[in-house]
Amino acid sequence: MQNTNEIDDLIRLISKLPGLGQKSAKRIVLKLINNREELIKPMAKSLADVYKNISRCKICGILKQHTIECNYNNCKVVEKKYDKICVVENLADQWSIESSNIFKGYYHILGGTISSASQRKEDLLIDSLVERVNKDKIEEVILATSATVEGQTTAYYIQDSLKNTNTRITKLAQGLPIGGEIESLDDGTLISAFKNRSDLNSNSD
Repeated sequence: MQNTNEIDDLIRLISKLPGLGQKSAKRIVLKLINNREELIKPMAKSLADVYKNISRCKICGILKQHTIECNYNNCKVVEKKYDKICVVENLADQWSIESSNIFKGYYHILGGTISSASQRKEDLLIDSLVERVNKDKIEEVILATSATVEGQTTAYYIQDSLKNTNTRITKLAQGLPIGGEIESLDDGTLISAFKNRSDLNSNSD
């Protein structure tokens, strides 16, 4: 098949999506081309709308519309007050925990982890987490970062950042598989990890 520049560009972009390579991207592009009206046209509109209207809340990391304050009962506009915050690395982790129905409280999406190589703490929403804990009188912060080196490094840094607060800091049970990511866990494992979470305050200096 002789591709045009437009098709090559589309294959290259789609192949960057998680779990997709060149072959999968080519199959997707062919499917799109063969269903122009049913798929390409509405998809192009949806992508443009998301690009134009959706962004991350700079306080809690939740997806929100550009023109309104966060109304996810998560930081600025709240209908019900909670006393817990669950800290996760990304939105996929939040969605996984929500689907398990094990946690009722606020979420805080960091937007990644502290790389053990670059230590880019400034890219994460850790400062705003500390502000939320103090402002909203949060009683417990649950560290639901992954069991990777980066995830645990991030958890330790957050624990240190919150050491001057009166908040109880817990983390998910060590039953999580080493190197495991939250979004890949089944509901049973998540529920067990939440129910058996450990208290970090007793280990603090």
